[in-house]
Amino acid sequence: MSLLSWLLWFVPLATSFPAHQEASLKSRNPGYQPGELLFACPAASWPYANVGTLIQPQIPDGELQSILSQVSPANIEATILKLVSFGTRHTLSSQTDPKRGIGAARDWLASQFREVAAASDGQMTVEVIGYEQQADGDRVLFPVNISDVVATLKGTADPDRVYVVSGHYDSRCTDPNDYTNDAPGADDDGSGVAISLELARIMATRKPKATIVFAAVAGEEQNLYGSTYLAQTYKNNSVNVAGMFTNDIVGSPIGQDGTKDPYTIRLFAQGPPSTENKTQSATRLTVGGENDSPARELGRFVHEVASNTYTEMNISVIYRLDRYLRGGDHRPFLEAGYAACRFTEPIEDFRHQHQDVRVVEGVQYGDLPEFCDYDFISRVAKVNGAALWSLANAPGQPTDVFVNTTALSNDSQFVWAPPIGGGTGVVGYEVVWRPTNAPFWTHFLPVGNVLTATVKLSKDNVVFGIRSVAANGYRSPAVFPFPLPTN
Repeated sequence: MSLLSWLLWFVPLATSFPAHQEASLKSRNPGYQPGELLFACPAASWPYANVGTLIQPQIPDGELQSILSQVSPANIEATILKLVSFGTRHTLSSQTDPKRGIGAARDWLASQFREVAAASDGQMTVEVIGYEQQADGDRVLFPVNISDVVATLKGTADPDRVYVVSGHYDSRCTDPNDYTNDAPGADDDGSGVAISLELARIMATRKPKATIVFAAVAGEEQNLYGSTYLAQTYKNNSVNVAGMFTNDIVGSPIGQDGTKDPYTIRLFAQGPPSTENKTQSATRLTVGGENDSPARELGRFVHEVASNTYTEMNISVIYRLDRYLRGGDHRPFLEAGYAACRFTEPIEDFRHQHQDVRVVEGVQYGDLPEFCDYDFISRVAKVNGAALWSLANAPGQPTDVFVNTTALSNDSQFVWAPPIGGGTGVVGYEVVWRPTNAPFWTHFLPVGNVLTATVKLSKDNVVFGIRSVAANGYRSPAVFPFPLPTN
């Protein structure tokens, strides 16, 4: 292969990086030198097409910059330390003791969410919702109340469109049914709950166009009962949950072998939805849409709006539901038909998860607060804040998005309908595209406030999406087009 062909085959990344990216690259590549030219995976440079404009990471506007600047490591630390102080937050632990157990944690969290909601002039409301879970022969040994603390910040322009961020406030130790011994749960998942509470505090006085829900759920360690109840409650009430994030184990960037990656957060995004019918699933495979599920479009959106110098983070989108043998609170939302993703720290230390607090041969085990990095958790909170605010202030996603495949053509024709609710705030639409082996959208083409467009680029060679645009410049996640029905 000639040098020219090799250069065309590989797409170079930028020759210089922001300081946080330089640090992340160096931590993962010991031989890396600042300013060194790195190369991406092969073949993302084809087809050679002069259609559209290259997509750049979205820079937060002034209001979002203000939101991100208010994230406080001290607040996050205080929340985690308070949660740890309840001894154990096992779902089966005491719900009446005022100082120890999950009931004390629930009541304290409700009081904290209500305190921040008081500053919202009625725009944020707080509820403790739940049900009695019967013994299940597995991890629920006797009937127990499952309670979720839910703070809802109502949108000003499109309140029926909802985005959810959650962490789970229950904890566990080595034996999943041990509800008496200490289970500090600092990282798993005091860290995720602290993010929900901190973002609620910051956004309570803001006025997003769509509704944002900040939740702390129970029963995660007992078969995801709390998040299942929340997801089904929304589904049963036909709530338009347009996106959901769970933050679960986001407390430390240091792995069990000491490896550090302090400027990366993983985002797990499921592939083909389990809720699709067989016909749609078969069509998705036929047209190459297996990498363009709603969850993965949500992941691409986060990567575009939250990988920047204001969050100081790189978002590593992992194309799978979750880690092997693990599960999280995004899963019940996926099973309810909603787009949902999971944030998790880049490298896990399993000595600090699901472990009794003990010392073995000089090594400390247990999910203790001294193993949390509060600056890192704050950066993860900024990623969540950037994603939620960008989603809530963008228009809803276009609906009924199709590509015309009724005739052979090297052009691609698309049709779509406005977002659910009529397209509040939409001033136009964009066609986005990427090579079929590229992970993220590479180009966008504004087409105006229309419901059809033709692009001089073959649908056989690239992946397309359609997204809506608001006057404020915010864009929705893209929607993958299926073939236009012929009957």
